[in-house]
Amino acid sequence: MKRFNLQQQIFYFKILIALLMCVESIESLGQIRTIKRLDGSLLSVSQIDSTVKHLMSAGKVEGMALAVINNNRIAYQKAYGFKDKEKYIPLDTSTVMYGASFSKAVFAYINMRLVEKSLIDLDKPLVYYLKKPLSEYGNYKELEKDERWKKITPRMCLSHTTGLPNVWWMNVKTGIRDTTLVNRLYFEPGSRYAYSGEGFKLLQRIEEVYLGKDLEKLARQELFVPAKMDRTSYLWQDQFEANSAIGYDEDGNAGGKVRSRKAIGAGSMLTTISDYSRFISYVLGREGLSAKTFKEMLRPHIRIRSLYEFPTMLDETTDRDDKIKLSYGLGWGVINTPFGTAFFKGGHDDCWRNYSIIFPKKKTAIVIMCNSGNGERIFKELLEKVIGDTFTPWEWDRFTPYTK
Repeated sequence: MKRFNLQQQIFYFKILIALLMCVESIESLGQIRTIKRLDGSLLSVSQIDSTVKHLMSAGKVEGMALAVINNNRIAYQKAYGFKDKEKYIPLDTSTVMYGASFSKAVFAYINMRLVEKSLIDLDKPLVYYLKKPLSEYGNYKELEKDERWKKITPRMCLSHTTGLPNVWWMNVKTGIRDTTLVNRLYFEPGSRYAYSGEGFKLLQRIEEVYLGKDLEKLARQELFVPAKMDRTSYLWQDQFEANSAIGYDEDGNAGGKVRSRKAIGAGSMLTTISDYSRFISYVLGREGLSAKTFKEMLRPHIRIRSLYEFPTMLDETTDRDDKIKLSYGLGWGVINTPFGTAFFKGGHDDCWRNYSIIFPKKKTAIVIMCNSGNGERIFKELLEKVIGDTFTPWEWDRFTPYTK
């Protein structure tokens, strides 16, 4: 056998490393050269880039992170614009952004993990989980006086059918802040749909006391660690400071960073496009859930015929969305499409706009995160052009296009 001297060994080792790097580059290029749309057509990276840049400019969107999932894997992921417009610091795929109500989809998944472990029963009324009077769990003194609250179950909380308001201090008809309001029921639990962050908060608080674990610990145990979501938390972490985004309102004014000091399953989560798209891929792959539990989470639990999602208690109804059978599952909106059932979740705050929609049958999904109050103005066209999604109930979601 021929022996090589040390210099020859180093030379061949360098060649081997170079070859491996070439192979890795080729594979990487192959993964992101094109993405597959719902109808099977292909879209190139340059086409995605030109579409995104045009829409962001037209819609006056400061920053956006985008991910597309094909075959249950992240096929495309990129950040555009700025995380700090004043300092011209670009957004990247590791930038921590405010997840807003993306928090609810994660909270729902965690609850389905608890169901899988028989720690929570979806149809067991919350009153049976109490370890102390309801009024000691939070601002529930008035709610406690209404005997109907004892009918509320985890299923109702996760499907937005509790009868509780979205935020107790916000007028349910106008969406205007009103400090005279109390946390109370507006209709018979289980009788209709009305988006409710307070329902999620009630479930979270009772579970934390019952299980003896706070939400952040549960989230890390049931999802963040196993899914390797290293830059996601329901609480602000000091490590986020160096790479986190500033939000901008509809007029382009800086609203600052969101530094969540209290873990709230309804809306305190901080995450990155990389982590959240990994979560979507995780869910699509049915990781951590049995087929039965996965199906239960995403099947329609309540039909929705409200004119809009917000304000939450509008009396106006419509048949506009009957063609897609707009419904709600557990933590996710559900619609019927020619490409099978799809489920979606948005996230909305003054300076932040997020949206994701998943098509399990096609193993395809898209995740959009914006640190701009104008983000939703480009969602309709972006969804149509990037993955061919013409089914998202954009009118119900109030994703009014920038052209209108």
